[in-house]
Amino acid sequence: MHLDPLAILTAFGLIFLAELPDKTMFASLAMGTRMRPLYVWFGTSTAFLAHVAIAVGAGSLLGLLPGWSVKLASALMFGFGAYMLLRGGGDDDEADEGGRTVTGFWPVFSTAFMAVFISEWGDLTQITTANLAATNGTWSTAIGSLAALMSVSALALVAGRFIAKRVPLKTVQRIGGVCMAALAIWSLTEVFTG
Repeated sequence: MHLDPLAILTAFGLIFLAELPDKTMFASLAMGTRMRPLYVWFGTSTAFLAHVAIAVGAGSLLGLLPGWSVKLASALMFGFGAYMLLRGGGDDDEADEGGRTVTGFWPVFSTAFMAVFISEWGDLTQITTANLAATNGTWSTAIGSLAALMSVSALALVAGRFIAKRVPLKTVQRIGGVCMAALAIWSLTEVFTG
């Protein structure tokens, strides 16, 4: 196993910049305002780990998946997330829990994992990771890509926590729900335009 620091930095830089405006970052931000951020981060990071492994190990197989079905599944997951956030629940008095709903590790982990795992199939960052692995080395690309994806998720969760501490929970839920609904519509639109 040979690690090339330049290849690691290249993968980190490209993937970090590509993931910043990505819908997964906004989904992480929305989940982080409603759920325990550390649990969300573990879920998103595990999904990113799986995608990086898939991208560097079998990047050429991604083209075999029908793009419309991946985007449709992503739209459904974001729609479910929007429903969960918009259905609300509770009074403003419940906002005393630090601006977030505290739930168990496994429900939060699995929700975050599935939302990211499904929505990242065939994503620009996964394709970029596969391409970089082919030219810059598997391990260097995997390390740089995974570090970038996990960093963007952490950045989104820190921003989500900051927002949740300063904005009433109901407002955060509504905004998060609208964002998730917008992501569902965006993904659904990609089914018909992509």
